[in-house]
Amino acid sequence: MIETVEIINIIRFLTGILILTFASYTDIKTRQASNILWLVMGFIAIILIIVQYFSIGLKNPYYLIFIPIMIGLVYLLFQMRIIFGGADAKALMAIAILVPFEPSIAGFPISKGSFMPFSWSIFQNSLIIFLLIPMSLFVFNIIKRNIKFPYAFLGYKIDIKIARKRFVWPLEKIIDGERRFAYMPKDFDTGDEFDKFEKEGITEIWVTPKVPFMIPLLFGFIISFIFGDILFYLINSLI
Repeated sequence: MIETVEIINIIRFLTGILILTFASYTDIKTRQASNILWLVMGFIAIILIIVQYFSIGLKNPYYLIFIPIMIGLVYLLFQMRIIFGGADAKALMAIAILVPFEPSIAGFPISKGSFMPFSWSIFQNSLIIFLLIPMSLFVFNIIKRNIKFPYAFLGYKIDIKIARKRFVWPLEKIIDGERRFAYMPKDFDTGDEFDKFEKEGITEIWVTPKVPFMIPLLFGFIISFIFGDILFYLINSLI
């Protein structure tokens, strides 16, 4: 028979998957995710905490203190531009409320016992997945025989006309008539940069894709529920 806490955790799991999947879809299509998604997630999260408290109680109520801590930390990382997207930051804040405790569903996650807040484990796992992207890009560039460092780990070469139609940042910038490396521009318009290259007669440049962090976040969420904290497992295995 399924216990009440497992039912609550299943609802948490399904809520996270459904909302993050829809957010990933809209993020891929438009590079935006509606704020209503995180309000809905936060509302469901608060209801579940209340239901858990009055039905079976909170096994580790002190873990609730990590909710404001995680929200504050995510806000700080966003201000420092370690987290680039506002939607990504809001998603992590909502997740901090949704899963304040390590879940338990039919023996999952496989790896248990991490001392970190579960929402942090989700963020951590998402970063590990995100860091696989440079290796994927490098393999792609090896196949294309376009090897130039550090560009090969960060993006790919593309026609400027095609680049204008895609969600990409130029990895190059024209400075004093010379092509120079530039990563994640913040204060200039990419359209203007493309114009500068075309005026110089340059038709192909290195670009980096605007990969939505929402996608690694979705997979990080699923992996955390099924496997657990990847970094904790690796460290624990080596000690």
